[in-house]
Amino acid sequence: MSSHLIRSARLVPLRDGDRAPDRPVDVLVEQGEVTAVGAGLERPAGVAEVDAAGRWLIPGLWDQHTHLAQWTLASQRLDLAGARSPEDVTRAVAERIAAYPDLPVVGWGHRSGGWDREATVTELDAVSGDTAVVLISGDAHHAWLNTRALMHFAMPVRDSVVRETEWFAAYPRLVTLVGNDGTSPEAYRRMLDDAAAQGITGMVDFEFGASREEWAERWTQGCDSLRIRWATYADTLDDVIAAGLRTGDPLAWDPRLTMGPLKIISDGSLNTRTAWCCEPYGDAHKLEHPAGQPNLDGTELRELFVRARTSGLEVACHAIGDAAVGEALAAFAETGAGGSVEHVQMARRDDVRRMAALGVRASVQPAHLLDDRDLTERVWGERSERCFAFRWMLDDGVDLALGSDAPVSPLDPWLAMAAAVHRTADDRDPWHGEQALTVREALAASVDGQPMVQPGSRGDLVLLDRNPLALEGDTASVGTALRAMASAYTVVAGVPVHDTLS
Repeated sequence: MSSHLIRSARLVPLRDGDRAPDRPVDVLVEQGEVTAVGAGLERPAGVAEVDAAGRWLIPGLWDQHTHLAQWTLASQRLDLAGARSPEDVTRAVAERIAAYPDLPVVGWGHRSGGWDREATVTELDAVSGDTAVVLISGDAHHAWLNTRALMHFAMPVRDSVVRETEWFAAYPRLVTLVGNDGTSPEAYRRMLDDAAAQGITGMVDFEFGASREEWAERWTQGCDSLRIRWATYADTLDDVIAAGLRTGDPLAWDPRLTMGPLKIISDGSLNTRTAWCCEPYGDAHKLEHPAGQPNLDGTELRELFVRARTSGLEVACHAIGDAAVGEALAAFAETGAGGSVEHVQMARRDDVRRMAALGVRASVQPAHLLDDRDLTERVWGERSERCFAFRWMLDDGVDLALGSDAPVSPLDPWLAMAAAVHRTADDRDPWHGEQALTVREALAASVDGQPMVQPGSRGDLVLLDRNPLALEGDTASVGTALRAMASAYTVVAGVPVHDTLS
């Protein structure tokens, strides 16, 4: 950690009661913490100095839900986000194989939930021959593999996609098919640099099949510019407990790399129709499980919560459907564990209030509503008024934290804030605009609980060329302006990690 003096910066208030100075001030960071804010601060000997020239200063932004290895790999994969049918996908696969006949195909981003029919292995085999093909859905909850790939992974041959826990177990073995060049230290450094340019100073990494040793080694290879909280899953929980690691403990020697929560995936996703709901889906007649289903029974879920609590770990419980959210909150209440519900895509109002009473965070990804709007209306119907219910959450006193779920949505905090404020990606009216946030509320939910910059704040700071609270116009104009925001200068623990000023 280092010391740093920022001259002539305008502070941005984040919460009710904040009173920002009416003129630029200086901000001194010493040993990774803000120690003084005021006009004309004396620069201690040996402390670096930068002139903000009246720019606006906010605490460092966080992405509270990422899958960083998948994000670094996404740019190298076949982009299928625009596919509207199985035929669109098989055509793209055939073109990729024709261009690179000696390489396996790994695709990312298709959303089959809106297609008119189920995809089959047979049709993928017809265009792929002996080339292994693995196509990961945009929600990451299923993959469409051809027979050659199924055999490579020693999985039962079938004519349908691989879903949920079976896919999560197989995903770490993808490296045996394609190698790991996409997650080299160089690739990670590029990703971290891109994040810093957006003002991100920290991320929670929920990567599947990862280990704490991998992050510790990566840290020594120069991937140490931002704060990282590494989450464990059940398969590495024994190792974490044996090491005596508790949430917040350093993973190595650097307090910027820390132990995060235990991640539990309690249900599936909307796109795969496996999110666990209180009522059946609108197309339930096509589904094996008409209302989705839990991935764990109640006893298994609570046993994991108890292990986390007794070991000093927070829980991050993935719950998308309203039944899953209710069950997650029951587990929090019965076990005394603390932490977050991840996604909370559909929730009953009473459960939102219960979340507030329990002190459980809602870790949400607003950009998902841009992708899921039409499918939600189609299969959840009038329940859409209870989806992405951010206004309920804040009004009921829930601690709200924004993220991306990258690569499911882009690793872009300004896109997340814009989606929370405007709630549409096209020319249609905001989708359930009554659940929208203000810019200040979205910003406050993006800084990891930090207050307006003041003595005692973390030395994680971002200078902006525009005041985000002064953006003008309707929510469409404000959303457009938010998506165009970027950092002019990013500091982590007093150390500059992005600089366009010099």
